[in-house]
Amino acid sequence: MVYEADQIKVLEDLEAVRVRPGMYIGSTGQSGLMHLIEEVVDNSIDEALDGHCSEIRVTVHADNRVTVIDNGRGMPVGVHKETGINAVELVMTTLHAGGKFDHKSYHVSGGLHGVGISVVNALSEHLCVEVHRNGKLYRQEFSRGGKLTELEIVGESKGTGTTVTFLPDAEIFSEIRYNFSKLSHRLKELSYLNGGLLIILNNEAAGISRRFQAKGGIISFVKELCANKEPLHPKPIYISGKEAGTTVEIAMQFTSSYDESIFAFANNINTVDGGTHLTGFKGSLTKFLNDYGREKKILRKDDPNLRGDDIREGLVAIISLKLPQPEFEGQTKTKLGNPEVASLVTSIVQEELSLYFGKNPRVARTIIEKSISSGRARMAAAKARKMARRKGPLFSTTLPGKLADCSTSDPAKSELYIVEGPSAGGSAKQGRDRTFQAILPLRGKVLNVEKARLTKLLDNAELKSIITAVGTGIREEFTPEKLRYHKLIIMADADVDGAHICTLLLTFFYRYLRTLIENGYVYIAKPPLYQVKEGKKTLYLYTDEELERFRAENDGHFSLKRFKGLGEMNPKELWETTMNPERRILKKVEIRDALEADEIFSTLMGNDVALRRDFIWENSDKITTLDI
Repeated sequence: MVYEADQIKVLEDLEAVRVRPGMYIGSTGQSGLMHLIEEVVDNSIDEALDGHCSEIRVTVHADNRVTVIDNGRGMPVGVHKETGINAVELVMTTLHAGGKFDHKSYHVSGGLHGVGISVVNALSEHLCVEVHRNGKLYRQEFSRGGKLTELEIVGESKGTGTTVTFLPDAEIFSEIRYNFSKLSHRLKELSYLNGGLLIILNNEAAGISRRFQAKGGIISFVKELCANKEPLHPKPIYISGKEAGTTVEIAMQFTSSYDESIFAFANNINTVDGGTHLTGFKGSLTKFLNDYGREKKILRKDDPNLRGDDIREGLVAIISLKLPQPEFEGQTKTKLGNPEVASLVTSIVQEELSLYFGKNPRVARTIIEKSISSGRARMAAAKARKMARRKGPLFSTTLPGKLADCSTSDPAKSELYIVEGPSAGGSAKQGRDRTFQAILPLRGKVLNVEKARLTKLLDNAELKSIITAVGTGIREEFTPEKLRYHKLIIMADADVDGAHICTLLLTFFYRYLRTLIENGYVYIAKPPLYQVKEGKKTLYLYTDEELERFRAENDGHFSLKRFKGLGEMNPKELWETTMNPERRILKKVEIRDALEADEIFSTLMGNDVALRRDFIWENSDKITTLDI
């Protein structure tokens, strides 16, 4: 396939990127740094999508430079006829200049709606491009959106490919600190979505190297997601098909768990808000299993049709589309809008499932019987909710007796502290500002909803108190307009037990009140670990690192107290450190990657003890700062 300088299309120039970087990369924090890396990696992935790249290496250097190397065709180096500029310089200095707009160079691309690699140049103190092409090694250097050198031949080369090394600009990014865990997760995800592609990640400072290669593709992806779930059939069901240049791949595994985990991708982009590919899959799966159940008399004549959510209970699935002209809704690419995709996915799913279940009738029967069981459990839960409404403790307007409510009735000005333990709850009630702060103390550790059905949740007094206090209801009864507080703050001890309780509560919110997290209403309070008194001066320290720095800067004439829990603080101390809006530290809970979040909750709260132990060991330094 031709890929030369004339395939580069110029759409607009590079102005304003440095003035308003947030418009192009979202933020100038860790997520913005991640965006820079992804822009470079995406170019290499596009080469892999088109069949020209088999290996990508990403190195985070000790001096904060990042290098991305691929063995693709190599960036074009010829002179662009319209501009008279060489293609490397054009791509690096012009916004939206690239070879992805006419579909001659790339049949499939994930970067078409992105801002382009020129933004990486605009926001880098230094950027160097090396191209292996035509038996030569070419090099050109750039800085802050402009060029430093001309494109020149610096040696001979036997292979092909592109190497990009960049150093983010300290004038733009106040702190250059990469989220290695997040980067590792994304690269592993890309290896699954591009079966056989080898991706190597190196972290020079930590001396860590990771190798990702999934020859099984999305089948291996589903197997990993199901690692701590009980499968209903031995191997994932794999479906694939191609029509009019669009390739559809689906891998799915039905399990005995209670939550569905379906993740849809279009050209390697995680379409977190779904779209036509997801709609087509869900509709066709429901229709097929109902038709099959009737035909095979697994469903009797008087049985109601299976509902989609009953069928998908416990389903883990990856949907991956590779299409030449994706239509994403918005710059963020969170939803696929191609109308023709729904019917394409529907026809492929219907045809492939018919073939699969024709050969595996026992699997079909197991799935349908599980769906029937799920429906019965749903109806039992609905009956339990109906009874609860009559009795009042869960759905009535009567608030929990242990809730100390605030006086304001404006949800936008109200806060609910969900506090670990009655002792800490008592201090919080005395120390709070009663005008806008409500306190709900909990007794002991709440139910692990990852291992329990809704019916068991409805019997748990602590979770019922939270649901009633929050006011929105859950699942089918969820009504966001009834939210009573716009800040829901989890306040637990700053130790391992506190982290466990915090994780249990986050699991509940993620599985049953996820919209509240998505809308930014859920927070975690950060209480101090130490109180330092130096004469009449009192200082609170929140981490062991802060204590080490304090000791290094002071001569030792101070008294030190370690708080074992929130209950050790008197009301005044709790207010000053953890509840005073002017001084407290709150962490907003955000779902930055739903797939990663789902994996984390399944790992931490599921049945696989060994997997959970390994995760805690690898992330022990982050144990109290779960980031989803």
